Order: sequence, then structure tokens, then C-alpha cells
Amino acid sequence: MTQNRYAPDKGLQARMGLTMFMLGLVFVAFVAALIGILYATGVGTGAIVFFAVLLGAFLTFGSLFFSDKIALATARAREIKPEDGRAEAHLHGIVDRLCAVANMPKPRVAIAPTDMPNAFATGRSSSKAVLCVTEGLLRRLDDRELEGVIAHEMSHVAHKDVVVMTVASFIGIMAALLVRMGFYAELFGGGGGRGRGGNNQAPIALIMLAMMVIGMITYAISFLLIRLLSRYRELAADRSGALLTGQPSALASALVKVSGAMASIPTKDLRQAEPLSAFYFAPALRPDGANGKGHTSIATIFSTHPSLERRLQQLSEISAQLGR
Repeated sequence: MTQNRYAPDKGLQARMGLTMFMLGLVFVAFVAALIGILYATGVGTGAIVFFAVLLGAFLTFGSLFFSDKIALATARAREIKPEDGRAEAHLHGIVDRLCAVANMPKPRVAIAPTDMPNAFATGRSSSKAVLCVTEGLLRRLDDRELEGVIAHEMSHVAHKDVVVMTVASFIGIMAALLVRMGFYAELFGGGGGRGRGGNNQAPIALIMLAMMVIGMITYAISFLLIRLLSRYRELAADRSGALLTGQPSALASALVKVSGAMASIPTKDLRQAEPLSAFYFAPALRPDGANGKGHTSIATIFSTHPSLERRLQQLSEISAQLGR
């Protein structure tokens, strides 16, 4: 496989590696706790755990293999060809140039019919990738800014971010399913029996409660770690995209325009975009939310993207480095 030309960032890679390692530790602890519970419980509870794991794996890898189709359908986007029109040909031309510079396969290109200025790229591999920009982004950005945004999004494809984030989310999905299934099993199943071993074993109701508590703790920890990993990957994509184009100031300008334009987007449109917020170049939030002036440490912990200030700071540092 030909190596792409996106610049690596060893510092960010180390932090992402540490976060993945911590997720692995959470997964091992989760599995160990389940094994302990299965040892103390009867067949019925074991079947619930097995079904939660099986369904979690199905949902995780199903979303991985169909991520491009799901994202395009959610955004109501249409794939475009260069011959569809002047604007379409111009967009394809920018993508063609960046693919040549990055030495990577060209993704499919789509446009979403919304005034919200944003973009995303998804797909489990470079050959299955799709790049989508909104009509609002095309209207608001000049060519240099648009090139910076597209370079950022193609970095996600080059670094297989969709695969990384999907695999990382598996444990959270499984824990959430276990909590929900345990709740319904206890609600409708009664939980009045006892596990194997007779009266010396805890009642099934207590076993189910323990499973739910472990599942909730696991989900909460994995959720925070995945959000941290997501923010690292956004910073890595900003850096890679800026270095590929050699114009970090253009990407910074695009960030300011996109974040500022969110104030004029109807709340209804932003809510419709929320399912794809983690995929977008900038989160589908107003500037007074977690990514703008109303930024707080608590909001940062739960955010999928770094704050605007943090992203601009990094781009300013890159610009200074390139100017030396």
C-alpha cells in the first residue's frame, strides 16, 4: 500500500496511544467483572451478557461497514460528479489537487443541502471514503479556506479515524446495552431466583443490579476517554491538513468563519445536524456553547472537538514554525 504524505505528529500520536491503552484497561476490567458475575449467576443472566456482547459487536461493526451510507443519508447529501455543473467541477478540482499532493485515492464527493457551513469525511478505508461539504460552506469560504477544510477532512480518512473511533466505542456500546438489558430483565423478569449454588449465592436481582452498576461505570469512563480521543484526533487532523497545504492561516480563517456563522443557523437545523456533530469539521453548536465564548472546563470534557481557541492556538504555532 502506498504511503500517504500527511505529516505524523508524534506528540499527539503518543497521547492517542495512551488513551487507547486506557480504554484497553477499562475493557479488560469490564470483561473480568463480567466473568466474575457469570461465575456467580445462573444461565439466564449469562445469556443476557452474551446477547449484549453479540448485539454490541453487530452494531459496532455494522456502523463501521456502512458508515458512509449512514452519514450521507443522515445529512441528506447527494453524491456529485465533475460533469454535474461548474460548482461541482470546481469542488472536484480541489479534491483532485489535494489527493495528488497527499498521494492517496480520491474519495467520493457529496454536497449536503443545508446552510450550516460544515464538512465531514467518513468510510472504513480510503477506497470506501466519502467527502461531504455543505452548501453553506461552499457559499462562505474562498478556495484557500475550502482547501484547508478538505485537507483536514481527508486527514481523517488517511489516518483511518473512523475505524479507530468505531473500535474504541465498542466497549461503551456493549456496556450501554448491558445496562439497558439488565434493567428490562429485572423490570419484567422479576429476578426472584437464585444463582447456582443455592442459598449461599446472591439473588439474581442483586446480580443484575451489580451488572447494571458495572455497565454504567464502564460506559461513563469509556465515554470520557472516547471524547478525549476524539479531541486529539481533531487536533491531529488540523495539524496534518495545515502542513499538507502549507497554509495554516487559511484553515484558521475557515474555523473562525464556520464557528461565527453558527450564530445565524436556526436551532432546528443545528439539532438535525447533531447526529453527525462528531464527524463534522466543527461541532454543530452555537458559538456561546461548548466551543465558543461560553467554553468551560466541564463542557470541554464532554465535547467531541477542542475549543476554537485551542485549535487556533495550534494553527498559530504551526504558522510560526513554517515561517522560520
